[in-house]
Amino acid sequence: MTATEGLLVPPGHGRVVQAPAQHVTFKVTGTHSRMASTFEVVVPPGFDVGAHVHTRSEELFYVLEGELDVLAFEPRVRTPDNWQKWESTSGNRAVRATPGTVIVVPPGCPHAFANPTDTPAKMFFQASPPPDHERYFEELLEILASGGPPDHTAIQELRARYDIEQLTPLRHR
Repeated sequence: MTATEGLLVPPGHGRVVQAPAQHVTFKVTGTHSRMASTFEVVVPPGFDVGAHVHTRSEELFYVLEGELDVLAFEPRVRTPDNWQKWESTSGNRAVRATPGTVIVVPPGCPHAFANPTDTPAKMFFQASPPPDHERYFEELLEILASGGPPDHTAIQELRARYDIEQLTPLRHR
């Protein structure tokens, strides 16, 4: 059956999942798209997703508000801490992304983002194929909602289920 109507999600609408470490609004899910899941993500001050890589997923980030440190490259050496100091063989380093910056991450490319500022940042985030990131966000935010330091063992098990190899630790204040 062919769809005869598209999906319109007004500003401020969409299903919200949140924890002290992140606030995610689901805008387009696998129910509505075969191509990608789309989210609006508020990244609080001090949050660092940690460098990681997917073998199957492709991602796109678009900074809407605030600033984020980001990287999307294979480093010369994958050190287990502080991805902000990584450098690619071509000399690329992590950059400060400001509103209007787009980051595209193909499968197999290490990437990370962190909010080093004192104000929240907001980004548009798209992950393909759906619905893996939808489920991942739901389960990650359940873990982070418990408060205190992140349960790294639970997050490691979660990421393994959703094609995420964690290269440096997830952190939040």
